[in-house]
Amino acid sequence: MRSALTKDEIQSALKELPGWRHDGDALQKTFELKNFREAMSFMVRLGFEAEQRDHHPEMKNVYGKVEILLRTHDAGNAVTKADVDLAKAIEAFSWL
Repeated sequence: MRSALTKDEIQSALKELPGWRHDGDALQKTFELKNFREAMSFMVRLGFEAEQRDHHPEMKNVYGKVEILLRTHDAGNAVTKADVDLAKAIEAFSWL
């Protein structure tokens, strides 16, 4: 089982995650892409990254907008290092 981060640890991590916010015990960000096709491609790429890490986000897509919510279910739906690491990987996608 993963351990929840403290609020201070989350705030420190957010300094390296532009546009991400801590809201409702989750890390959240909305990505605005050019169109539906790019949004779906982004979600598929994210899906491969998440599967490789065995850590799966909640995602919502409306046309070119993808909303991502990261929290760890087996840590009581709290933010863990796994969420921060996945957020950093998402930010590193070279084609964004």
